[in-house]
Amino acid sequence: MPSGILLVDKPGAVTSHDVVARARRALGTRKIGHAGTLDPLATGLLVLGVDGATRLLTYLVGLDKTYEATIRLGVATDSDDSDGVETARTDASTVSEDAVRTGILALTGPLDQVPSRVSAIKVGGRRAYDLARAGEHVELKARRVTVSRFDVRAFRRVGDVLDVDVVVDCTSGTYIRALARDLGDALGVGGHLTALRRTRIGPFDVADAVREIEPGAPLRDPAAVATAVLGAFPVTADEARDLRHGKRLVGAAERLGTPTPAAIDPDGRLIGIVERRGADVKSAMNMPEEASA
Repeated sequence: MPSGILLVDKPGAVTSHDVVARARRALGTRKIGHAGTLDPLATGLLVLGVDGATRLLTYLVGLDKTYEATIRLGVATDSDDSDGVETARTDASTVSEDAVRTGILALTGPLDQVPSRVSAIKVGGRRAYDLARAGEHVELKARRVTVSRFDVRAFRRVGDVLDVDVVVDCTSGTYIRALARDLGDALGVGGHLTALRRTRIGPFDVADAVREIEPGAPLRDPAAVATAVLGAFPVTADEARDLRHGKRLVGAAERLGTPTPAAIDPDGRLIGIVERRGADVKSAMNMPEEASA
């Protein structure tokens, strides 16, 4: 099985783990991981690492993301999305579009966001959603995130609720469910997420993803992926050998264009990820030789 990165368009009503399991069966390898989960409710882009390329996932998890979502104002749930139990209902028929836009503006930029109580964040070694479902009190600390774009696409009034279609660009770790909750709270009517689709992770777009994972699925070359995300650091064959053996490239730091670029050998293979050590360059992660081709 060749090593590489696979872009998958996850359907709704399945977990990210389900997608990984399907990929393992289709591609005939157990060594598959992902760069960030999606809730069962959500659809859209999952980035999978196959075989040796799983080592790259560490550098992909923190990439910025884009989501398309629908927020329902007037109803709150215990999970902040439509998979949860309704906890409150308030007539939102008088909420104006201008008020919604003002509330959204306040949730744009750097934010201290409290994640949803049913998130996958660990509390005392256990997932928050496991604690919440067991009826235990869950109190999560606010985390700094940045929402660089939070735009309204459409409004739809359905009885006493108001549905708002939005698109969000944000840093990794931002909870769109929490944005829906906080917008509803700010407007005094409660809110939750009814639809979520991830359309972008860093330079990767869901338009380029496969819907069905089959044997021979198109894998992206690890060298091309690492270069797109981190930038390239061309090395000679001798330097590639030294990096693989854990040696420093003396005085090579002046050649670094980015803090942790991808070391690419003369044949276009990914040797690993490198970093500055004083005036020298040292490997931060080496690819298995069979996975770098």
